[in-house]
Amino acid sequence: MSSSKIEFEVKDQVATLRLNDPASLNAVSRDMVVEMRLAVAEAETSARALILCGAGGAFCSGANLAGGMGVEQAGPDFDAGAGLEQAINPLVIAMRDLKIPWISAVRGAAAGVGAALALAADMIIAGETAYFLEAFCRIGLVPDGGSTYLLTRAAGRVRAMEMMLLGEKIPAPRALAWGLINRVVADDEVEEEALALARRLAAGPTRTLALIRRAAWRATDSDLAIALQTERDEQLEAGRSADFREGVQAFLAKRPARFTGA
Repeated sequence: MSSSKIEFEVKDQVATLRLNDPASLNAVSRDMVVEMRLAVAEAETSARALILCGAGGAFCSGANLAGGMGVEQAGPDFDAGAGLEQAINPLVIAMRDLKIPWISAVRGAAAGVGAALALAADMIIAGETAYFLEAFCRIGLVPDGGSTYLLTRAAGRVRAMEMMLLGEKIPAPRALAWGLINRVVADDEVEEEALALARRLAAGPTRTLALIRRAAWRATDSDLAIALQTERDEQLEAGRSADFREGVQAFLAKRPARFTGA
């Protein structure tokens, strides 16, 4: 799957979804969001891990204000939330519910909804000059793409407030210190690092990793009792998988496990 604004490929069980509009710093239009949803669905059936990245020197500069997101119609009767309901929100939910793990590889700007997409990943790898920016207050809008949810849970309410109310850049080292991302590497090593992690995940027990992802998202909104019950229910499913049987046999035989995702 490819277009002038999206690139998608699967190699060695790793899917790479690349935003490809360097002229706009990979700002997303409505059409790009639709294509991203299609690519995510394809990745779920054709790969065992996914990388989301951007072409050129940026990850994503946010929504393309001239790209069919509807903001050009701003006025007293304008519904700025319609584009979220129809395009952005379904993409965010689809990526949360993926049955394979995914990694964001961030170089340069991750701003607006681009920051939300980057920070929603299971693991976030950032270059030394990458930064995260909640720029919504600069144009009179509120953060979207799940930003309020993601930031308050990862960085805490006070730091999230600072990001959202001031609209200042958070450089990669500070984002790491705040617990927003996993690793900071040299700019030219970002995708190499992401690919190494993705290959490691793709070689893992795919069904179990999907259950871990689901349990972690549920635990974010659960109390301890619910989290314990979720773990119990999902352990039942994981324990019936071929990968679990292979894992036990490999452990007992003292050899590397050969997971198939079944």
